[in-house]
Amino acid sequence: MDYNKDKEIVAGIINHDQKTLNDFYQNNSQIIFRFINRQIKDPQLSEELTQDVFIDFFESLRDFHFQSSLKTFLFSITKHKIIDSIRKKKIKKILFSALPSYVVEGLKTVLIDDEIEKQELQNKIAKVFSHLPNDYQLVLRLKYQEGEKVQSIAQKLALKFKATESLIFRARKAFINVFKTI
Repeated sequence: MDYNKDKEIVAGIINHDQKTLNDFYQNNSQIIFRFINRQIKDPQLSEELTQDVFIDFFESLRDFHFQSSLKTFLFSITKHKIIDSIRKKKIKKILFSALPSYVVEGLKTVLIDDEIEKQELQNKIAKVFSHLPNDYQLVLRLKYQEGEKVQSIAQKLALKFKATESLIFRARKAFINVFKTI
């Protein structure tokens, strides 16, 4: 694409020209999807990230100053989305899902690339677990480390589904409270 064509596309999208928007999306969405899916290897997540890329692209288009081609700009956003997704997955793996997912999400902004910080966090998690009652430790490990469904945990513990949900809820709450104090 040339500079003038990029300018026309940007102007059309900014001015809410539906045809320009649709054409741009149709011409680029499959390329972006395939690029993401080659890295992520998960079609559902790749589709979700593709949608996120285009949302971010359209939102940031007003700030685009033609320092690169439109396609380069689009792929730059795509690369950042892929990196964020991989980083998020890596952080979940590092924490071995012992934490409830919403706590992990809150921690994803913490820089834990440094090996010392990773080890400190893992030690803190282990310490928190040692302060929890055995039944709380068990349900948290089953749910978040082994990825068991609530129904499966209920069967293993010979509890009703609602009782198991309640136990997991109390265990998460206790985990968070201890985590904050250590």
